[in-house]
Amino acid sequence: MAASFAVGLSSVFTPLCLLCILGGVFIGIIFGAVPGLSATMALALFLPVTYSMDSVSAVVLLTSLYIGGISGGLISAILTGIPGTPSSVATCFDGWPMTQKGQGVKALGVGVVASFGGSIFSTIILIFAAPTLAAIAIHFGNYEYFAIALFSLSMMCGLSGENIWKGLLSGLSGCMFATVGMDAIGAVRRYTFGSKMIQNGFDTLPVLIGLFAVAEIVSRVGTARAAKKEEGIDVDMRNIRGFGFSVKEAVGQIKNFLLCSGIGTAIGILPGIGGGAANVMAYTVSQQTSKHPEKYGTGIIDGVVATESSNNAAVGGALVPLLALGIPGDTVTAMLLGGLTLHGISAGPLMFTEHTDVVYSIFITMLIGSCVMLVMEFYGLRVFAKLLSIPKYYLLPAIFLCCVIGAYGTRHNMFDVWSVIVFGLIGFIFTKLKVPTAPFILGFIIGPLAENNLRRGLMFAQGDFGKFFTRPIACVFFAGALISFVFGIYKSVRPKKKKAIDVDD
Repeated sequence: MAASFAVGLSSVFTPLCLLCILGGVFIGIIFGAVPGLSATMALALFLPVTYSMDSVSAVVLLTSLYIGGISGGLISAILTGIPGTPSSVATCFDGWPMTQKGQGVKALGVGVVASFGGSIFSTIILIFAAPTLAAIAIHFGNYEYFAIALFSLSMMCGLSGENIWKGLLSGLSGCMFATVGMDAIGAVRRYTFGSKMIQNGFDTLPVLIGLFAVAEIVSRVGTARAAKKEEGIDVDMRNIRGFGFSVKEAVGQIKNFLLCSGIGTAIGILPGIGGGAANVMAYTVSQQTSKHPEKYGTGIIDGVVATESSNNAAVGGALVPLLALGIPGDTVTAMLLGGLTLHGISAGPLMFTEHTDVVYSIFITMLIGSCVMLVMEFYGLRVFAKLLSIPKYYLLPAIFLCCVIGAYGTRHNMFDVWSVIVFGLIGFIFTKLKVPTAPFILGFIIGPLAENNLRRGLMFAQGDFGKFFTRPIACVFFAGALISFVFGIYKSVRPKKKKAIDVDD
């Protein structure tokens, strides 16, 4: 391994590759920070640029864009309450409330360090355990994936807040909207009402933009209109040192960081789930295992650490099946796989022997790129905080324009733009009725995974659902789903009992 690392270092430490790392991370951060853009779009746009480059430089550039794009999403999520990428959805839950309390720089600092730590954590796992972990993941079939999806959906209870029924309604609504369009298995049009525009279904990015960005913009426009002129948020920079948090606070988050980084890496390894699901799942687990779960959503660093460590850990996790098995873990690694193919490199077990320089160049780029990301975002903290002072009547139209452009740029389809408006109205109604949006996102992302694997599993088992319980790994997740569901109901019912007892006394 030492010799292979030496090969990787000699390949990366060239002027062109170092420039690719710097430029790739910087551009990736911009793509991640602008609502509507994403790491996937960054790789798609720069894939043609790599045609004339050698294989190592091309992979270094694409990997750097990946790192910057995933991390950059925290900037808009924390400063505006609008996720820059699907992987930063849950960062809004505590990041934006911290900004509203004047702790925007602290939230950014916590997010940046958690992102850096998550990337390093998953890279170490990637380097030392890629073949072994990939070999385990390859044994996951339809039974196991359905059990994982069911376990994930059971976490709706934890995201429901005080009213579990509103949370379940939100989650089931997300599952319902995910079924719209062409059936992935039977190629049957569902709920399209004869429209060709709807047959492709709703894309994840426009849905997220609508629920979070447009809904937030509409609610704030109403506030700004009532106040006629609403100024920006002032952040006190005088007492802020370093990343804005103390060593004591950092030490207190070690357990939370390790737990959520592990979740992010594990979810990243499983193909087809992605950082968006890891982000929400890690937040939910962090809340359920916390000593003070009632504080989540009010603006605490625990939530920011959980989400940002998990989504960046998913980066390294997603590279495990790509490099070891040739299977992309998410849409971004699918783009990376395309880049490898363009340069005549076949991802898989033989890649470790036939293209050692490329494999270890990716490892080295992950480590160096994470450090570059940390430095760039550290020196950008003060600049990002300045954005908060911009009055909302200037900032909101610009954000809305970026949302529309980002939605259209996903599939170059006007239907996605209309989807943004529709889901923006749904999000606004949810806000007024105090219906949580997090279960909706979980249902929309995980719902298709559960449905498709349930149907494929039943086809394989010839309609016998009992065969789902013949696989040990699936049984573990089924048991976890049952425990999670029962525990969630218990937590929602217990406060009502306490109130009833207090009233009787």
